[in-house]
Amino acid sequence: MAERHIPRWVVGFAVPVLLLGIWQAASGAGLVSAAILPSPLLVINTLAAMAQSGEMAQAIGATAYRMALGFALGAGAATILGGLCGASALARALLDPLIQALRSVPSLAWVPLFILWLGIFEASKITLVAVGVFFPVYLNLVSGIANVDRKLLEVGRVHGFSPLRRLLRIQLPAALPAYVVGLRGGLGLGWMFVAAAELLGATDGLGFILDDGEQTGRPERVLAALLLFGLCGKLTDWALAAAGRQLVSWQDIAKA
Repeated sequence: MAERHIPRWVVGFAVPVLLLGIWQAASGAGLVSAAILPSPLLVINTLAAMAQSGEMAQAIGATAYRMALGFALGAGAATILGGLCGASALARALLDPLIQALRSVPSLAWVPLFILWLGIFEASKITLVAVGVFFPVYLNLVSGIANVDRKLLEVGRVHGFSPLRRLLRIQLPAALPAYVVGLRGGLGLGWMFVAAAELLGATDGLGFILDDGEQTGRPERVLAALLLFGLCGKLTDWALAAAGRQLVSWQDIAKA
């Protein structure tokens, strides 16, 4: 059929372009006040000015630095604890109830404690991002390892696999799809948490532009920062999804 010849990435632009057209038409007709919702052209001009002045590159660099470190710390800790709790029923009984209780703590509730412990500079922001990344990765990895098909484990026992070899050769590969989903979920939450961290106290970054736009009554800067957050989040998710597909390329799954 004809729609099969249209690249999927082209189809993905249809709704955003339609929304932009409606937004521009509403702004041009004066249906929405520019003080509330500036036109797309004004937002684009704001982005161009930020790029020309170097503010955009500096802001993206500062936010990406916090995001990268926080993601690495959170995903690393989740991988270690998730692997331990998924593979060991004893470790799961000891640690999982505490981790699940901590998961219920609202994200912003950690901020005062991190500021008291780590100060108001980079360490507290990076730690907050790590907390946001940790829980989705941990939950998916524990679930992926603990819920491996029992028949696969029986095959390992029949072939004389030790518990460690069963973990490395059967449970971890079988858990990889769930782990990749957890990494993508953690990445998405990481971008949310870095925005919250920068809104609560930063002198640079995309969150600072959001706060500056709100404080100075310039909604075009707020929208520009939101668009940059969305673009950075989408690009990093695309890269992680592409890497994930390589990790689980052995899967025989139906293609939509």
